[in-house]
Amino acid sequence: MTDQNVQIQIDEINRKLDLILEEIFLQKQSRETTEDLISDLSIIGKDAFNTAVTELDKASIELHPEALSGLGIKLIRNLQSLNDLLDTLESLQDFLKDATPILRQVGLDAIDKMNDLEQRGYFAFLSELARVLDNVVTGFSRDDVKALADNIVTILQTVKDLTQPDMLDAINNAVKIYKNLDTKDIPEYSLWRVIRELRSPEMRRSLGFMITFLKNLTKEEQTQSNNH
Repeated sequence: MTDQNVQIQIDEINRKLDLILEEIFLQKQSRETTEDLISDLSIIGKDAFNTAVTELDKASIELHPEALSGLGIKLIRNLQSLNDLLDTLESLQDFLKDATPILRQVGLDAIDKMNDLEQRGYFAFLSELARVLDNVVTGFSRDDVKALADNIVTILQTVKDLTQPDMLDAINNAVKIYKNLDTKDIPEYSLWRVIRELRSPEMRRSLGFMITFLKNLTKEEQTQSNNH
């Protein structure tokens, strides 16, 4: 073996020794750091414990070792439940993270819709409708409302009959004729002129209509009276 080979082996041994010494130094440094941390935590724990004891003593709260040990046992016994609770909280957090953009968009859409309704006058209409309702409430007594409730079926039936096409046409014709009448220039009719007018087909049909209407009205009133 040559001197060069011997020197190479010595250098390799020295390099490995350096690595070993460096590892030993790092382990020692880590151990010292851990010991320092444990020492600091021990001091902090003792201070926190002493502070807690002092505060509990000031508050006249007595802790029993049995109660503390029971609490510890319960915590250990319910570790799985605590883990499940934490998993649920994490899932809820993930859900909120995913749902936040959707909820934000829903909120923006709702704001846009409310603004659109306001621009179209819905809120103003509801405000005036509330004023109408207030006038109704203040304008009618409790007895009036009770009478309305007792007769609401009859009222609705009457409204239904009035809104039939033939009834609407008749009412519309009557309104048109009344609007076209000159109420300030109504001609006067003498008795003889009335008699002559009664001979016309229009007046005879009108009289026939009135007589038939009154007869049927009387018959309907009698029928309702018998039913009651």
